[in-house]
Amino acid sequence: MKTFKMIGSFVGKYMAVIVLIIAAIALFRPITFTFIKTSYISPLLMIVMFGMGLTLKASDFAIVFSRPKDVLLGTLAQFTIMPLLAFLLTKIFKLPLELAVGVILVGTCPGGTSSNVMTYLARGDVALSIGMTAVSTMLAPLLTPLLTLLYAGQKVDVEIIAMFISIIKVVIIPIGLGVLVNRFFGKITEKIVDLLPLVSVIAIVAIIAAVVSANSARLLNTGILLVVIVILHNILGYICGYFVGKVLKMDEQRCNTVSIEVGMQNSGLATALASMHFAAMPLATVAGALFSVWHNISGSILANIMAVRMDKTNKKS
Repeated sequence: MKTFKMIGSFVGKYMAVIVLIIAAIALFRPITFTFIKTSYISPLLMIVMFGMGLTLKASDFAIVFSRPKDVLLGTLAQFTIMPLLAFLLTKIFKLPLELAVGVILVGTCPGGTSSNVMTYLARGDVALSIGMTAVSTMLAPLLTPLLTLLYAGQKVDVEIIAMFISIIKVVIIPIGLGVLVNRFFGKITEKIVDLLPLVSVIAIVAIIAAVVSANSARLLNTGILLVVIVILHNILGYICGYFVGKVLKMDEQRCNTVSIEVGMQNSGLATALASMHFAAMPLATVAGALFSVWHNISGSILANIMAVRMDKTNKKS
């Protein structure tokens, strides 16, 4: 078990590098990962969500009731800023329809699980981060389909009921099962919790490898433009989230937390939804995969910068 713990710690620490290497191999040597089918995306995401549920306890949701203003305003910022940014960027850069749908899907998805880790590394308010992720995830079955319909429904057929059911199946149910297992078999989950980062990274990397390798040729033709949009969407999300915190007169720690939470999306969910509901548009899945790669890189860098600033602030005080 100690060996797995060490491997999990290593993988968690260097996740951004690992993800980048795998994505590069999938792009330039796609045959390497042809054994990972795109049909595996949903089951792999369910594994990640189940793992998230295993780490949650009832006490993690207490912040929703003790500090509802912070959680709800942060969640509102996420579901307004990120979909609008995604829509505007697709218009400004005149993205092809397939890519535009993928970017909009990412924008309409809830916060990603890695935001909690990045908040911890940034010396942020972890309880607030977990609360925002939990609330935005619970709202996703309703808001993600409706926002996708609002921003993409003019050009593509968005089946909001089918998407609602999909999110329930691949996100809510696995998380709920994980919470229940943790509640009734806590002693067992305590023993395996150190393995969860390793399992999650393997699942996320497999999703990225499957999508990038399946679309490598098309990515090489349109990839640069999409990468630019992915980076802009993410960085603008960080900036807007931070200033939302400032406008709401939050302290630096909470501003940093809202920044990370707003800027980082559940791109794995976007990839899964694209593969299930926009199968006729293969490139729609690519946006989520690229976001997964970039989020881990930018999140790690931003968390380090924020941690240094917080340490300096604490020393002065």
